[in-house]
Amino acid sequence: MASPKIWFITGVSSGLGRCLAEAVAARDDIAVGTLRQAAQLAAFDALAPGRTIGVQLDVNEHPLVEGVVSGIIARYHRIDVLVNNAGYGLLGAIEEASDAEARAQMETNFFGALAVTRAVLPHLRRQRSGHILQISSIAGLAAAPGLGLYNASKFALEGFSEALAREVAPLGIRVTLVEPGPFRTKWAGESIRRAQRVIAEYAATAGAIEQRIRDSSGVQPGDPGLAAQAMLQVVDSPQPPLRLPLGRLALTGYRAKLDAVRKELDAWEATGLATDAPPKAS
Repeated sequence: MASPKIWFITGVSSGLGRCLAEAVAARDDIAVGTLRQAAQLAAFDALAPGRTIGVQLDVNEHPLVEGVVSGIIARYHRIDVLVNNAGYGLLGAIEEASDAEARAQMETNFFGALAVTRAVLPHLRRQRSGHILQISSIAGLAAAPGLGLYNASKFALEGFSEALAREVAPLGIRVTLVEPGPFRTKWAGESIRRAQRVIAEYAATAGAIEQRIRDSSGVQPGDPGLAAQAMLQVVDSPQPPLRLPLGRLALTGYRAKLDAVRKELDAWEATGLATDAPPKAS
């Protein structure tokens, strides 16, 4: 029998991370998951004893990340799949968000994922194998009013992951950006944060999107359990995609963004081309 895969999943207290850990354990792989509170560890361990192992870690505590990764390697001698799932959403117009709120959003969603990725990469290089799943969002491809800082954090994740995929492909390491649309998780409910400042002039744009997001909490079309199965399928694939949009709304939004970019590109192509200097005479 093949040895079980060792998965390292950040943010498994609920939502996509929790569902993925349960799906991983159900097929007899091992899910090592991070939780921020010590009181949460026992319940995660009890999901599938011996196959779900909780470790306390806040991905913002960068000095602790290396120790957690080293502990996994010491126990299991490898990491087969890294899933950077920890993160949250920040609501508010660009002008409404404070510097502190903006930096906190980037710290968790971008720098946290970057720190964990960099800690795991030396071990994947040594193995000449492994798969990194970066939990992005359709918001990492298409921006919306009221989500600008969340968009920025996910656009940043997309940018470094796309480059990373090309850097590590010759080393036998794969990278996939998972881009969910609206799913029935706590993201739009108790996990979401709102900029403290409110500016009335943005009520029709950022405010309208915020209300739509809050109204959707708990009734989004996406099923986290089915998302977990899709991620298992990607990891098992001999030719996994760089990007995996999840849900009809994500796919629709992705295609709308591509269509808009193509239309604008065509309309302004001549202006862009006209900026090239003429070739030098031989």
